[in-house]
Amino acid sequence: MAESEYAAIDGWEPPTARERQTLLERTSTVAIVGASSKPARASNFVITYLKSSSNFRLLLVNPSETEILGLPVYPSLADLPETPDMVDVFRRPDDCPAIAEEAIGMGAQSIWLQLGIWSPEVARLAAAAGRSVVMDRCLKIEHARFHGGLHLAGFDTGLISSRRAR
Repeated sequence: MAESEYAAIDGWEPPTARERQTLLERTSTVAIVGASSKPARASNFVITYLKSSSNFRLLLVNPSETEILGLPVYPSLADLPETPDMVDVFRRPDDCPAIAEEAIGMGAQSIWLQLGIWSPEVARLAAAAGRSVVMDRCLKIEHARFHGGLHLAGFDTGLISSRRAR
């Protein structure tokens, strides 16, 4: 997303790295909308990482699933047993405004749209409601960045380098 496109969203600016870190530090419960049991799906990779490398309580949402990686899956945000601090979304951009409205209505404090997901409408809704919103970023990558875990995901391994071998 070009910098000029960020400026076009009234009342919202992308959070800085420090703001994203603070957001993760104050989050204890994450609802993952669009959770999938298919190992090749990004949501499954994120769930696997967060389950093993974070202290987040994970609440998975998908009307077509009942259990993923030993965790119960709920058909909708409305069916969750508690209000999540954050709603992490793995859905098409067109689906995101309705998800954001539901998340805001239930009291979630932040909305996180995964890599490749961008919605100016979600940014406007969240800003108007005083909620944090992160777009086009991976929760797993950001968590790993701030908690020294990039090497666990195959990043920062030193295997690929632009330096010449000596």
